[in-house]
Amino acid sequence: MLTRALLFLLDSIGGFFGGVLLLRFMMQAFRVSFSNPLGALVVQLSNWIVAPLRRILPGFMGFDLASLLPAYALQALLLLARVALLGGMHIGFGAPEMLVAFIAGQALLATLRLGVYLMIGALVLQAVLSWINPYSPFSQPVNQFTRPLLAPLQRIIPPLGMIDLSPLAAILLLQLILIFL
Repeated sequence: MLTRALLFLLDSIGGFFGGVLLLRFMMQAFRVSFSNPLGALVVQLSNWIVAPLRRILPGFMGFDLASLLPAYALQALLLLARVALLGGMHIGFGAPEMLVAFIAGQALLATLRLGVYLMIGALVLQAVLSWINPYSPFSQPVNQFTRPLLAPLQRIIPPLGMIDLSPLAAILLLQLILIFL
């Protein structure tokens, strides 16, 4: 019972900060402006680790490794904590190298899954904002965030009257990707 509670807390806190770090990476990769309430929130929540890492971790081909690598490392630490708390270090892993390889691979998959969930959440948020308040301060950054995924789909799927079905198609495609991850 105590182990489950501890795992819940670790997953919740680690998932939140991993999501923030990955959101910061994706916002920079998709060229989303940080001069809005959402961007300011992401920067304030992640600057404590990203700013010091930027001094030692340069960007790579325009991608901010100081945001991506901590998100990946946090997923790896969460998996390692889960294995340790559930007693998996002694069961099923012959050599420590096998455990390291397992954690590294599973952390990569967990980071990719988290990125897909962030994109699905942004698509749902975009749909809700378009119905409730299309002029919200969050509308512009969410539109910028989802544009790289929706633009190719909007060329293929024409709108039906005033209804754009490309977000629905994008969510279906992302759900399909999650099946394979």
